[in-house]
Amino acid sequence: MTNTWLQTLSHVESLIPILGKLGREQEIKVALAGQPLMSDSVTALMTIFDQYPEIDLTKVLQVLMDLQSSLVQNTTVDLESLLVENDVEALIAQSASSLKQVPVVLYGFGRIGRLLARRMCALGHTTPGMKLAAIVVRKAGDKDLKKRASLLKFDSVHGTYDGVVKSDEEESTLTINGQAVKVIYASHPSEVDYESYGIRDALLVDNTGMWRDHDGLSAHLQRPGIDRVVLTAPGKQMKNIVFGVNHNDVELDDRIISAASCTTNAITPILSVLEEQYGIESGHVETVHAYTNDQNLIDNVHKGDRRGRAAALNMVMTETGAAKAVSKAIPSLEGKLSGSAIRVPVINVSIAVLSLRLEKEVTVEQINALLESASQTAELSGQIGFSAEADAVSSDFIGSPQAGVLDSLSTKVRGNQATLYVWYDNEFGYSCQVVRLMEQLVQQSLAVESKETESSVAA
Repeated sequence: MTNTWLQTLSHVESLIPILGKLGREQEIKVALAGQPLMSDSVTALMTIFDQYPEIDLTKVLQVLMDLQSSLVQNTTVDLESLLVENDVEALIAQSASSLKQVPVVLYGFGRIGRLLARRMCALGHTTPGMKLAAIVVRKAGDKDLKKRASLLKFDSVHGTYDGVVKSDEEESTLTINGQAVKVIYASHPSEVDYESYGIRDALLVDNTGMWRDHDGLSAHLQRPGIDRVVLTAPGKQMKNIVFGVNHNDVELDDRIISAASCTTNAITPILSVLEEQYGIESGHVETVHAYTNDQNLIDNVHKGDRRGRAAALNMVMTETGAAKAVSKAIPSLEGKLSGSAIRVPVINVSIAVLSLRLEKEVTVEQINALLESASQTAELSGQIGFSAEADAVSSDFIGSPQAGVLDSLSTKVRGNQATLYVWYDNEFGYSCQVVRLMEQLVQQSLAVESKETESSVAA
């Protein structure tokens, strides 16, 4: 090891407690080029800063110390901008006036629900302005709460959760890293009065997929305590949002919003970059997708015909609406893309094959360089990953926080015909996208509330 490495290590170790206090005490998430700096891992921070050797960590340390002694709170701070401007005072003027947190309700606690909880409550991770307040599930026996805690803690795909999870039958709560989360048992939204649990103006995330249209999801809004709803599936009669692409389309009046599908989130950011740079005439999206819980493990009756065949033994042809859903985020691609899917015997991580006819002739090098550059921007670093690993296989992308990762060594081009391969963790990568959207909705609500408070005080 060189002295430079040891010096960097020393600086990063000094950053850990400061980042932790900023998150815990001031609700500040610090990000570098869109990547959150978490306070739980020296190795993770070393990996991030290794990508930006030009950054002076001594200056980073001083800026974060200034931030810690300031009145800034309840916000996300872009470290790169702060280093350039070196103006903590300006940030103070823009920060929220209180540490109010919007309560979050997870309606359903399956694969996505548990990963959302893991992400929101991860040690070292901060979600400014919101906290997990409740989980709503159907009761599955006398030991339901204990089983929920176990499923959160231990996961066959994503490993053991690096956190402390406790269950309290008497209080009907799960305590996750010291945060008590109420577990509410109900079979339908109409059965729950959230205000009776002290929950008001909450953001509810529906992970069940039982209702996918505006009318069905409106049942949540009719319950006391719920202010907005996010659907973790493609939705009808509502905006389908892919964070990083069309998230700025969300308005305060949008009370029900879809976070689209995992596949739509994986391919849309890359398609948006290609559409802007080269133009897309037409294309086909084939997703080779990990099998999911809606398939049968052994041959049996199923409303989806082929999905009734044994998932772990077959490649199963099926349908996907992901390609058509792209146009909801990129209107210029309306009617230009078709799509289909093959479910395969892996439990997680999928790959989308994008076969595109571009408006311009390009080269492999040009496309790869374009997308590598996009993956390093603050705007798309959370959405587009870039892999140049010769030995890459699907399991390497388990736990990837990006919506999709380009396998650059597989890119094929012939004139204006391009074929791209995009890996994505269809569980965790998608969950990270949902959390990003939740953060935006919460900050949007708090910003309006802050302005209203200022106006009333001035009056």
